[in-house]
Amino acid sequence: MELRPFLNAMRDRGSSFDHSRATYLATPLEKFKPYSLPAELKDGNTLHLLQSVDQVLPTATKERILFLPHYDTLIKSGMYEYYASEGQKSLPFDLTHLRTGKFKLELSKFTRENSTFRSDHADYVRPCPVPRSLNSDISYFGVGGKQAVFFIGQSVRMITKPASSPDVHELVLSKEEFERKEKNKEDIYCGFIRNRQPGDSSHISMEEERFLHGFIREELLKEHFTAVVVTGVQQEHIAFLRSDFYTWTRELAHVYHYYIHGQLINVGSFAPQVCLMERSKLPRMLNLREVTDDMQTLYINSAVDTFEFRAHVGGDGVVEGTIRYHPFLYDRETYPEDPYVITSGFGHDDDECVVVSHEGRGKRPVFECYWNGRLIPYTTISEFEWCAWPKKSCPLPVECFSRISGVLFANDHFQVSTNKLTFMDLELQLKDKETIFTRVVNGQEQRVKIQKEFFQWLKDCHEKWDKQVKFMYFQGTTVRTDVVTKKMQSPWAQFTTIEWDGKMYSAGQYVKSIKTHPIFYGSIVQFLLYGDHEGDVYATGGQVQIAMEPRAIFDEVRIIPISKIDRGVSLASIKSYMDCELAKLPHKLNVTWPEGNEWNPDAVRPAGTPFGPIQVEILNKKGEPMMRMPGPNSSASKKLLVELKVVWHSPKGDVETNCHTCQHGGKWPYWFKTMENLSNLGKYTLRLQAVLNENGATEFAGRRLPSQTLHFSICEGAAEKFVVDAVDAPVHVGVPFSITLQFRDRYDHITQPPSVLQPRLECSLYSWFKFLSGQAYSVKVVIPGLKQETQMLKKSVFPGPPHSLVVKPDVEETVVENGTSAKFDVKVHDEAGNVAIQPKLIVRCQFQGAPDLPMDAVDCSNTGTGLFTDKPLWLKNLRADQVVTAKFDIPSCTAVAPVERKIRVTPSGRVARLEVFSQQEDGIIALKDGEKIGWTAGDILQNLYYRVFDEADRPVPITTALGKKIKVWGATQTSSKELEKGKLPDVPVPTVVKDEHYYSVTYQDGNVSVACSFTIMPHPDEPKRMKATWKSITSVQMSEELPGDICEFCSPAHLETFKVLMSVLCAASLIQECTQSIIIRGVRFLPGEPGPRELCLAWREFVECLRINVSPGPPKKVQLVDAPEEPLQVFNGRDLEKPLVVQLCDEWGNPSPDPKATISLKPSTPDLKVGHSASQSVDAEGKASFIVKQFNHVFSPCSGDYGLEFKGTLNRQPIPGPVVKVKVLPDPNKPIKLAVSYDSEAVHPAGGVLTVFSVTVVSEEGSNIRNLNPASMSMMLWKGEGSGNKPPGGVSTSFLKCLFLFIFPFNNFAFPSLFRDKIIPEHVGNYKIQFFFCLDKTKGLWSDQFVINVVPNVPEKLMPDSQPPTPVVSNILSVESRTLFKSLTLVIMDKYKNPAGTHLDGTVVVSIRGSSEEDVELPVFEGNAKTVSFALSGGKAEVTNLTIMENCPGTDGMEYSLHFQPVVPEDNNPLKPFELPFMFYNDSKNQEQMAVLTKKKDRLSQSIMAYKSVFDTNKQLISELKGNNLLQRLVFKVNMYLLLLQVDAIDALIVQKKTEQENILKQPRRTCSIPVLSHVFRTNPDVLGKVAHLALVEDNDAAQVISWHLSGDMDCVVTRNTAAARQIYDYTQGRQQVMPLDSVLPLPHIKGPSSFPAIGNPVFARDLLIFPHHVESCHTVFGNLLGDTILIDNLDAANHYRKAVSNKVQCPTLLTRQGERVRSNGKFGGLQNKAPPIEKLRGQVFGAPLPKQYHTLRSQIDHLQQYRLAVSERMKVQKDYDVHQAKMHSPEMLQNEKEMMEQEKQLMEIEKKLGTPQNNRMSSDSGMKRSAPVPPSEITPKRPRREMRSLM
Repeated sequence: MELRPFLNAMRDRGSSFDHSRATYLATPLEKFKPYSLPAELKDGNTLHLLQSVDQVLPTATKERILFLPHYDTLIKSGMYEYYASEGQKSLPFDLTHLRTGKFKLELSKFTRENSTFRSDHADYVRPCPVPRSLNSDISYFGVGGKQAVFFIGQSVRMITKPASSPDVHELVLSKEEFERKEKNKEDIYCGFIRNRQPGDSSHISMEEERFLHGFIREELLKEHFTAVVVTGVQQEHIAFLRSDFYTWTRELAHVYHYYIHGQLINVGSFAPQVCLMERSKLPRMLNLREVTDDMQTLYINSAVDTFEFRAHVGGDGVVEGTIRYHPFLYDRETYPEDPYVITSGFGHDDDECVVVSHEGRGKRPVFECYWNGRLIPYTTISEFEWCAWPKKSCPLPVECFSRISGVLFANDHFQVSTNKLTFMDLELQLKDKETIFTRVVNGQEQRVKIQKEFFQWLKDCHEKWDKQVKFMYFQGTTVRTDVVTKKMQSPWAQFTTIEWDGKMYSAGQYVKSIKTHPIFYGSIVQFLLYGDHEGDVYATGGQVQIAMEPRAIFDEVRIIPISKIDRGVSLASIKSYMDCELAKLPHKLNVTWPEGNEWNPDAVRPAGTPFGPIQVEILNKKGEPMMRMPGPNSSASKKLLVELKVVWHSPKGDVETNCHTCQHGGKWPYWFKTMENLSNLGKYTLRLQAVLNENGATEFAGRRLPSQTLHFSICEGAAEKFVVDAVDAPVHVGVPFSITLQFRDRYDHITQPPSVLQPRLECSLYSWFKFLSGQAYSVKVVIPGLKQETQMLKKSVFPGPPHSLVVKPDVEETVVENGTSAKFDVKVHDEAGNVAIQPKLIVRCQFQGAPDLPMDAVDCSNTGTGLFTDKPLWLKNLRADQVVTAKFDIPSCTAVAPVERKIRVTPSGRVARLEVFSQQEDGIIALKDGEKIGWTAGDILQNLYYRVFDEADRPVPITTALGKKIKVWGATQTSSKELEKGKLPDVPVPTVVKDEHYYSVTYQDGNVSVACSFTIMPHPDEPKRMKATWKSITSVQMSEELPGDICEFCSPAHLETFKVLMSVLCAASLIQECTQSIIIRGVRFLPGEPGPRELCLAWREFVECLRINVSPGPPKKVQLVDAPEEPLQVFNGRDLEKPLVVQLCDEWGNPSPDPKATISLKPSTPDLKVGHSASQSVDAEGKASFIVKQFNHVFSPCSGDYGLEFKGTLNRQPIPGPVVKVKVLPDPNKPIKLAVSYDSEAVHPAGGVLTVFSVTVVSEEGSNIRNLNPASMSMMLWKGEGSGNKPPGGVSTSFLKCLFLFIFPFNNFAFPSLFRDKIIPEHVGNYKIQFFFCLDKTKGLWSDQFVINVVPNVPEKLMPDSQPPTPVVSNILSVESRTLFKSLTLVIMDKYKNPAGTHLDGTVVVSIRGSSEEDVELPVFEGNAKTVSFALSGGKAEVTNLTIMENCPGTDGMEYSLHFQPVVPEDNNPLKPFELPFMFYNDSKNQEQMAVLTKKKDRLSQSIMAYKSVFDTNKQLISELKGNNLLQRLVFKVNMYLLLLQVDAIDALIVQKKTEQENILKQPRRTCSIPVLSHVFRTNPDVLGKVAHLALVEDNDAAQVISWHLSGDMDCVVTRNTAAARQIYDYTQGRQQVMPLDSVLPLPHIKGPSSFPAIGNPVFARDLLIFPHHVESCHTVFGNLLGDTILIDNLDAANHYRKAVSNKVQCPTLLTRQGERVRSNGKFGGLQNKAPPIEKLRGQVFGAPLPKQYHTLRSQIDHLQQYRLAVSERMKVQKDYDVHQAKMHSPEMLQNEKEMMEQEKQLMEIEKKLGTPQNNRMSSDSGMKRSAPVPPSEITPKRPRREMRSLM
């Protein structure tokens, strides 16, 4: 409707309204001027006609409204329930929605359309950006407010009055009203807003709302307000509001911290006040600005510095952030603790307070998140990538990252949940890669590398604010048993020095304690820090171990926190206290001699001299005598004694002769009586020692108590008797002998004889004797003046030594024929004419007078006589009689005169000479023996005869017998008849001049042989022509003489014209053998190039030439082809990369091939073995190639220098060759042995868990090998004693695997293989353990065998040693029928049936029990006894003759049980009894029948149990195999190569990866060519190596400039100590520079310059070095070599950096990546400051590390090998499963199952007959009711299988 028609209609109806006046129309919430009223009003709108805008309403009005819920009410209504289920108390956060003054109900939130209110975002205007988004726009749309209201209670009343309105607007919403409208089908979202005057409470009528009257009356005092009244509050909220007032108010202050306090503390203008009023109690009021323990206040108050940043997220999303640093102050973290986190400390005792981990923030997130200045409590962000914990090494301590807290302020660009408890996606947006982080400095944003800036800021904070304790000089780790908490007992790192608050405290330094009871003084032993640390480390607190001083008094070590060290005490005061205490200790002993017989030091007294008495006093340093140790309580102090010991230093060792301990007499000092037992000769030591009365200790607190020592000697006394030494040597005739006398004192000591000595001898032997050898005679010795002056002795007399020689026959001359022997008899006499006998008595006979006479000897040692008959006399060329002399003597007895006999030798008649002669026309020609006879060639030598002569040159007649003994050589035919007449056959002369003819005639008769021979030399007639003869040779070797002679026949008259011509002639000789010929010999060619040569012979006008090919000389040496650089270096067991090729040469170096020649290669020493062919034949060129493999040490795996010697052989003649020097190095990757460590003292109970075995693989170098797969390590366990290096055959052996994780990277680690949680076998005995490491499919390493003794487990039950049968008895008269057992042995066993009670004694009580408790008739034992006891000794009891009583009660046919109960008083653990059933009957016949059935029942029970055991075992095994999902678990862990299920495919992939790895190794890489250190020192663990070999540098430019900068130090050898450095210095005679680490101090903590914008990417040069080994030592080395040297991009950046730094601190040396150097003094430029190209450094550079791809491949290969093992195991398990599955369905198993069922039926029938219920068939260990005995197995086969599966 239009406004004007509306006004006209009102006027027509008589209204007095005058529209000309300034009248307004108003709705309850808005006022409009008439002309601004909308053109049309919708139905339902209410209009008010007002006189003025601020007109007071005369009465309250209602305005009907329709409120449609915002769509967030529906789509986000479930979020609150989700967050309410977080386990948090969300009530404080709900109250924040209802805060005073901010719950808006203004009409500006709604748009009026047809009197319907609806939410709409279209008219919302975002406030302008303010710092930290504190724009108060934190609850605009109000959805969370409605949820909060109805979460708190059931109804809400909202009352508000704007400042510009005189009216109060009130709206009520309640759950009850909504339910009523829904029930009455009314419009639910329809209601009324009450418009009333302030203070008008007339509409309040309900009794429960009467409290609102006073509340509404207070409206008159307020200009504007907003109140939210919630009723129907939940009971749990009421309890929380009452009991936790300060908790929820603290949360309110936390949520609105920055609205309350502003950006800083207490600078905001918003100060809300909370008032809690309860009935009958005073109201509790709190201003939220007064809350000081909310987290943001705690963060701000404890922070020392902040890091401001800002994040820009797509569009207008801005997040401001602040990171605060909370430093560590000496012994505590200042990071505030969360008041809601209940921490469990270690108690209030300072001694037990130990820092166990990084404190500070811990695992709490870094950032709390605010939205428009309001805390969003359930959203926190742990960290950003640029401020996260470092994943790699960082120069900062990691604790610094736990000392930061942060807060994020997000604007309204980011969405939050309706209840304002969480952000929707803040963290995702901030961690998006498009998000830009900038640093804010003084309110200005800076685009920088946020991570670098943050690290620099964190470093500055750490250096400036943290006050930590620096622990230095790490000594190792230890275990503390004094700590009560077991998990805190290890590991504890040990240090010798700390730096605390600028002061140094070191081991040995004196300190004083504070805040201890009592206060004590002491010296520092060490510092202890919990955790696994190495090297210098900063830590929070720690403990100190102090030895109380003075130790001589206290002797106690205490451990206190470092904070309890008194830092203000002076050293002088500590030493003054110690000196005062030390003066009270015993200092010396005062010894006096009361009777004056003092023994001086080193005195010598005769044996038996009295010693003492002596008096002793103990004096302290003040000279005061004392009898007790000093202490605070004299009565409790320790008494002092004096101990006296006399020690005799005998030849066999020290002997204690006297030992006495004396107490103080109180009124007299220590006293020792006289000693008279010092009789042994020698040196003595008297020692007086002060000792403690309690334990006789001579030391107290590491300090010896005073003592005094006296040395003296005891000598022999005066002589009183003598003895005669026994004379063992016999007495011989004519040989003087001696008698030895020994004089002794009264203690039988040998002493000096008296000064006046007149001995006398009396003997019964007066003359020489014969034939009385060996007879004994008496000798009496008398020495007057002694107590015992007479001694007797006996002597036996034997023949004397040889004196003369008797030879028979005793004639002047003996005649013998030449060739026969002479006989002589000899005897040897002594001086008295007795036949002398002695060892080696040889009589010699020498013949003299002719040459070559024999010599003979006979042995007369045993008899003294001899006979010469053997040697004949043979004189050569004897023509007449000749006299010779036979001389007899004894060579060993030169004093015996020789005897001579004459012998005449006459010639014999035997044939002695043979002559040959020729009867010629001109006379007889005698042919001499050995003569050469010239004869015309082709002629015949005739008329030859022979003659023979004897020794006297007398002709011997030729007889038939003599002719038969003539032999002729050189004749064609021989006639025996002619020979018997003396005629010899004719001899034909050869037709060739060169042929010679030998002719010989021999007479042979026994040993006599006579011969005559001659040679016939043919000669030609006169020469007619010249002829040259020469052996046909076409080739000759270099420097070799032409073989044979060159014979030239020519005329003698022209001999001088003969010439030998040759191009190169070395030597030749012309020999004129006769007048017709010349022989040319010794032709040799000069050395040179091999090839053809010419030899020419000329005579007169004739010239003859011969072409000869001169080949290389014979092989004389072996040379290397392309000799390598020596020495060759090869790892032990490896091959040479290239073969060694050698060439066979002559002595001039020409190749000299010879197919017969062979070349061998062998090491120069047997200590080295190599794999190669022993020898090789040379090829056609004279070469041989040797592929040398497997250099192996024989003596040890240490390195050494060796040689490979080549040697040739030709016709068994050696040919020398070269020796190649080889250095064999120990292979650091070759396993040689397994090192096993375990607790050898551990006890191994049966069925328990083995102690942990740690196995490492040791290389030849002695170090542990890295990167080994633990899956290759196996552990073998078997019972018995093994022999050899491997487990014995035929013994059940368990194979166990190592405990490891497949996901663990093994790269570059040398962790040991741990075998833990292995089950001990269940049977006792000695077991052997051996470890095996698989190298490949055929090789492996075996460890030593270790013996463990498996002992019984805890005693558990009483069992028989063998299962007895079920007894059957009856109560008749017969004792045998009533006997249960005649003998039964019971043993206490563990749960594995091992005897385990050898230490237990007691009794076994036997009783009878029924099958149920209702049985009242129970049999009794003999004597009407209900129980019988048997002795239990050593865990064993013998039950004998156990019978029941005659006619005892009992039910016939009833089964009872015997209950054997062990009673052991000393054992607290109850032992299970043993029960055995037996059958009871009343008559013997029934008993016998039942006994048979019972035995059959036992057999069937045992058989059935055996069957079931087999079936159950197979079923369990199949179940385990079926459930073995090993491969899936492994694939889940490894997460790679899921499709490879064949071993061959995996092997192929492993080979591929290894090939890639080898290709990477073969790629060229920068290496250092500086020679490595000699192996003599490389094996020394104190030698680290040369500087150039200790580090690697990845970047080429950095490697160039750093290597050049350290060029003077690259060859320096680094050692751990000065001793090793001195050893190298002496060995190299000072030529090698060395640097010991013990003289090098590590760099002090680097104090960096203040932050400034640096360019050029500066980094510390030492940070670019990679240390493969000795990391800690290398940090120290290069820290001192490089110091703070910095590497930067270029020279401009270096100058810029130096200029910025020099204003604050000293600038270090700067190196550029372009090779320039700026020294620390600022100098740069010139060649000395410019690095040459890397090629000109000649290899003196740091090497490059292996690429990362190499390590990746290495890790993949390890994982693949593990995966292959798993696949193999899976295939094996599948195969076992198939085998067992087939076995279970085999005919044999089916037949066994059938048999078992039949036996069960039989058993049931027998039990029915016996009347035994089936439920009585028990198989428990305690009952032993009828269980089949399972065969004992030494090692359970299933347990290792289960072990192996669990390890995978």
